[in-house]
Amino acid sequence: MSLMLKCTTLLVGLALAAPSFAQTLTLAPASPQPSGLKQGLAVDYAYYGVRSLKEAKGKLDRAKAGPPLQGLSYLDSDPGDKTMTSTSAEKVLAAISGYIKFDAPGTYDLEFISNDGLEASIGGQQVALFDGVHGCESAGVTTVQVPQAGWYEIEATYFQRKGTACLLMDWGQAGNMEPVPDSAFGYK
Repeated sequence: MSLMLKCTTLLVGLALAAPSFAQTLTLAPASPQPSGLKQGLAVDYAYYGVRSLKEAKGKLDRAKAGPPLQGLSYLDSDPGDKTMTSTSAEKVLAAISGYIKFDAPGTYDLEFISNDGLEASIGGQQVALFDGVHGCESAGVTTVQVPQAGWYEIEATYFQRKGTACLLMDWGQAGNMEPVPDSAFGYK
């Protein structure tokens, strides 16, 4: 096989393996709109070494509430640093819930970056899925339609196995991506 064909085959394989959400998803606003929210996101933690979201979900029934997350801006940690607000650096499972506020209706691009597995939904639509053990990498960009300004429910399952950890969310319109500010998140 020629080098050109090998490279083309590799690129096609990588494209097929990468998570992708090609269609625009319409999000459903929270109904009724919540009031009196605290800033951040609620999180429940459990501590088990898993390699997949399925395994993580099977263990999260034993999770206990942890200190709330400030938002979703947890940069790639140094080895030994605690994962988010948990009590451990490794073998961390998290069930994250709350709300995200969009200040204006329109079309938004969303990107989640995680180390390791992540499944996230906003307004009833799955917006990120990146299973397995991997470095701090993107789950891909998802385009969503926000029908009205306001709060939208957000839920996520996350796990970190070994080494470093990260969990980030970016958003933008017309290709201008930036980190979602912590002030855009709320929980009861």
